[in-house]
Amino acid sequence: MKNNSAQNSSVTSNPNIHPTAIIHPTAQIAASVTIGAYSIVGPQVSIDEDCDIGPHVVIAGLTRIGKRNRIFQFASIGEICQDLKFKGEETWLEIGDDNIIREACTLHRGTVQDQSLTRLGHRNLLMVNTHIAHDCMIGNDNIFANNVGIAGHVSIGDHTIIGGNSGVHQFCRIDSYSMIGGGSTILKDVPAYTMVSGNPAHAYGMNYEGMRRKGWDADKINNLRKAFKMVYRENLTTVQAVDKLTNELLPQTPEVQLLIDSLTSSKRGIVR
Repeated sequence: MKNNSAQNSSVTSNPNIHPTAIIHPTAQIAASVTIGAYSIVGPQVSIDEDCDIGPHVVIAGLTRIGKRNRIFQFASIGEICQDLKFKGEETWLEIGDDNIIREACTLHRGTVQDQSLTRLGHRNLLMVNTHIAHDCMIGNDNIFANNVGIAGHVSIGDHTIIGGNSGVHQFCRIDSYSMIGGGSTILKDVPAYTMVSGNPAHAYGMNYEGMRRKGWDADKINNLRKAFKMVYRENLTTVQAVDKLTNELLPQTPEVQLLIDSLTSSKRGIVR
């Protein structure tokens, strides 16, 4: 990034920035960034190369945005959180590369009660009206359908799909490769690979079709099917299930480790 004085000069003359956009003097905007009409970029915002910021977008401040992100109209990015404990402390929002953030999405900064940070990783698709609350840690390659609401302090892994109109309770964890049906309410942790649905959500199986689409071989998928049955169908405690997974399936299927990690790290208990 250029220093602030040089950047301010380049912003005012940048043909990619609409003349009605309002850019704070401390914002750092890469030369290849496009910003649409009536958008507002606040203090201490940095936007890296090749981002496309649509019209009527508000990037409130204390926000770092990576490369090649596309943010559609009426999105609110980096606003202060809705947590009543927030008293104006310096907290941040970080967005990685290659994300698509559709119309009316809201992403809030963190709080000092956690890590003072909300983070969105790479290559995520946030459909219309998705809300990412304070202190959430979102991984890579996730898809959140329309009107998904993610409460504060939620952790989400990689390659998850969350159906439209679903809500995730604060402090929950949704692990990688899981799938959540539309209109679901998530009150506990969702283990890796698991498909859940309902209000409140219940586990119905694993995302085997998604595994096949990713080219996973039949033996691997069959062993993960056995793993699901061990956890959900054999009336085992979590400790017993982890022991059985470790001894019987992990040696030939390393992917089972991700499921084991889900079980051993859960603080709220898992969706059953």
